Formats: sequence, structure tokens, C-alpha cells
Amino acid sequence: MPHINEIAYVEFYVGNASQATHFYRTAFGFQPVAQATLDIGAREATSFVLRQNEITLILTSSTAAASPVREHVRIHGDSVKDIAFAVDDAAQTFAEVVRRGASPVLPPTVFEQNGTRVVKATVKAFGDTVHSFIERHGTCARFLLGYQPIAHPQTVKPTGLSAIDHVAVCVEPGALKSWFDFYIEVFDFHQSHQEDIVTENTAMNSGVVRSENGRIQISIMEPAPHKSTSQIEEYLALHQGSGAQHIALLSEDIFRTVRALSENGIEFLKTPANYYDQLEKRLGRVGEDVSRLRELSILLDHDHWGALLQIFTKPLHDRPTTFMEIMQRKGARGFGGGNIKALFEAIEREQALRGTL
Repeated sequence: MPHINEIAYVEFYVGNASQATHFYRTAFGFQPVAQATLDIGAREATSFVLRQNEITLILTSSTAAASPVREHVRIHGDSVKDIAFAVDDAAQTFAEVVRRGASPVLPPTVFEQNGTRVVKATVKAFGDTVHSFIERHGTCARFLLGYQPIAHPQTVKPTGLSAIDHVAVCVEPGALKSWFDFYIEVFDFHQSHQEDIVTENTAMNSGVVRSENGRIQISIMEPAPHKSTSQIEEYLALHQGSGAQHIALLSEDIFRTVRALSENGIEFLKTPANYYDQLEKRLGRVGEDVSRLRELSILLDHDHWGALLQIFTKPLHDRPTTFMEIMQRKGARGFGGGNIKALFEAIEREQALRGTL
């Protein structure tokens, strides 16, 4: 199997890319670095490339009366369309994954300009989401050709976000195993975790698939039968099918990052007070200032390798579907299994306020 290196970018299809860019710049501290707009020749869509350290987002909206971008937003709302992978050889990777059963969307296509060469190919993934393979050559190949660098970018105050840890995906009931098999058999990923969660009201089954080098991780979740509508079922209903529910972003100082995001207007899920009352009983030696955790509603978990701190934003769009997770890993390799039930209960409280529980 050709080498898949890392997540090259995550592309959102949105109703208004200019406004979304302003939001991610001012709220999350992403720097707009390139654009493809009407005034530079883009005819059917407007796109902006945003970056913060190793994280690259692309925000795309339609400028045509009818287009695949507009149709995606009509059905799903603002949501992830493409989780793109950086590869050494896009044509070879595309040919191999199609041979193994992936459905082709875009055959290998070459873009060349001023000594820069980019090859892009795309296959279907879950729901209407795709995976593109991006092969870059040349000193100016940090983003796709057809984009122009933003000559005088506005000042941005970074929030300490450093890299994408994982993307979490919701799939239909009974589909979990087939998507595990897809990533294992088609992409040579391996399953690294499995977690089944039951609360008083809802339940889910989940697991994680990871690339060979460990730099790409996809958490897959399906609803399990229970008495109330789970957050996974709510997502599937409002998104109208499978899709990426949240992106987990790493920080080297989660306390500083959460404070910065809060000052910028980002709201986070609140953790029940008794979570912190029980923390030492559950973990033993906590190793963190519990009062600081409690103040910011940051969750803490331990595994064999170390500690994991995490927190989840409230939904970022009108439909309560997509949100962000902020994480700091202090050696831990897990995904906060000890915290997932607390997360579910916090989300259930938000669902109850929306009347969807």
C-alpha cells in the first residue's frame, strides 16, 4: 500500500465562506493564508485556506445558483466534506484503494503553475464525505493551485492550537463494523480502540482506526438501542446521514487555549460538579490542580502511558451537529474512555434543552 502520511486539510462546505473565515479567524485564531474567489477567476465556489501551526482548514461556499457545494449545504448544513490525506504518490494511492474497493470520485488530476506541481485524487468515504489524496511538489505547494496567497492578511491572535489529533464520525446503526473493515482493508489502517457507552438515557458503540504511522486517527461511532434519542441519533437526523461530528484539536497548554477561546466567545459544555468530586476516587493520584479543571470544565483521564485533558465546545453552527474537541496529551494514547460517559451526560442536558432527547 502506498504511504499515507497525515491529514493534509479538512474542508468544510458552508453557506458563506467569507463569514465562516471571519469566525474561525476571530474565535479560533486561524490565519487565512490563501483564497480562491470570483475576482481571481473562481467561478462556481469561493474558498479560503486557514492555518494554525500544523492544522489546515478549507472553507468553501457556492457562488452558483446550483452546484454540488450548495446541494451539500442544503442537505447537511455547514459540515465537513473532505478529510484529505497527504501522500507521496496520489495516482498510485488512488489506484490501489480503488482496487481494494473504494469508490472513485476524482481521478488523479495534475495542477501545475510556476514550478509547483500538485496531484489530487478523491474517493468516497462515509455518507457524502470524501477522502482526497494530495501529492505536492515545489516550494509553493503548501495549498492547492488555483488559490492565491493573501498578500496582506489581517492580524490574528493564535489560541495555541497545534495539530489535528483525530476526526470523530457518526454512522448509522449497525454500520460500525463495515466502516472498521473499510479503513482496515482499503487503507491499511488498524483498529486501536473500542468503547461501548451506556448512560441512563442513551447508548453508543465506538472505536478508533489509525494509520500505520499513527498520524491519522478516525473515531467512528454508531447509536446503540436505548430508551432515548442519543447524541449520535440526533446528529444523524439533523445532518441527514453519516458525517464528521467533531474534530479534535491538540494544544500544548489546554488551560491557556480554553481561556483564549472563551474570551473569543466560544462556549464549552459544562461538566457536572460531582465529576470533580469523584475524580480522585476514580483516578487515584490526579496530578493536576482540580480547582483549575473545575473552573474551566476540563475533563481528565489516565491510561497506561500518561494523562489526557479534554473539553468539547457547544455546536458551532445553526444545526447542533459539528463541534470541536480541545485536547492536551501528556503521554496518553487513549481517547478519554473514562470521560465519555460524562461527555454523553453533558450533551444529553443540551439535548433536553433542545427537546431532542
